[in-house]
Amino acid sequence: MNYSIIKDVGKKQPLIHHLTNQVVMNFTANGLLAFGGAPIMAKAEEEAKDMATVADGVLINIGTLNLSEVSAMILAGKTANDRNIPVVLDPVGVVATPFRSSMMKKILNEVQPTAIKGNASELAHLVDIPWKSKGVESIGDGDAEEVAIKIAKTYKTTAVLTGKTDIICTSSKLIHNQLGNELLTKITGAGCLLGSILTACLTTKHSIDQQALAAVSFYGLAADYAASKPEVKGPGTFIPHFIDALSMNIEEFERR
Repeated sequence: MNYSIIKDVGKKQPLIHHLTNQVVMNFTANGLLAFGGAPIMAKAEEEAKDMATVADGVLINIGTLNLSEVSAMILAGKTANDRNIPVVLDPVGVVATPFRSSMMKKILNEVQPTAIKGNASELAHLVDIPWKSKGVESIGDGDAEEVAIKIAKTYKTTAVLTGKTDIICTSSKLIHNQLGNELLTKITGAGCLLGSILTACLTTKHSIDQQALAAVSFYGLAADYAASKPEVKGPGTFIPHFIDALSMNIEEFERR
């Protein structure tokens, strides 16, 4: 992992325009603030272009999607493309309903994502590979590498497939990350916050493979460190320690 990427985010404090779901807004904002970024939540079509004009990166997350938000997501994404700032798409639960699936296709037809981040079933759905799911969760088995590679090729983007082993696929590299902790699967919004942190890392001046690896690796280290605290008894006590850990520097993890 390139430690300087994490430090650069803290120095830059990039403004990330979130068009994300209501379930995770507070958790995402607090997590990104701890990490060193500056969050703003804005889903109104009337201000989507203006907000993306002043932002350093845009995160589009369809977790609680409704029709009125789709135009705002497209406006923000196209503005970010025009400005050459990163756009991360998080197709939360895209496989759950035809509405989500059709709206994500509409967004992808008009917005060029810098990265698409999601679990195996979500990304598999976007490239017509069968994979079992339950709501927003991936429960099936399959060739995750195949999915990541096909996402990267089909959408000319970087795929960040999350799971027990995270898989990053760029145009030229396939990278695996096994840092993390089981408690991340027991809290709402863990993947959504990772999307925010990934967007922040993509605002730095490093190669995209290093940026994506830094995001998922640091996130995993922070989760593992938080879970190791004696005060943590389960998901409820894990969350505040995880937010604290996101504010720490990598040297502290190594020291402790």
